[in-house]
Amino acid sequence: MSAPATAPMAAGSLIGGYLVARETNVRPLGGAVLAVAALYLSARWRRDAGPRTAGVLLTTYVAGFGLSHPLAKRIGAWPSVLSVATASAAASALLSDRRRA
Repeated sequence: MSAPATAPMAAGSLIGGYLVARETNVRPLGGAVLAVAALYLSARWRRDAGPRTAGVLLTTYVAGFGLSHPLAKRIGAWPSVLSVATASAAASALLSDRRRA
């Protein structure tokens, strides 16, 4: 049995990290969700697509998290989170998951 695609995990963990931080009012807890997901995803991306692509995808994931904050000031929290989650999922699907198929 093959491992599940990483695109839904990338998007879901960005959304989930935001929700955890928002609902608990403990931002580091949301960050912990992202950190655990990033560790898992980077290992999967490295295995499925190689170290260079894993680096690109991890950078996309982390940059998306960082960019979501200033973006939220312009377009709102939910649109920002959904935008970066979509971008990270799309990159993961194109650069890693598609290779596995």
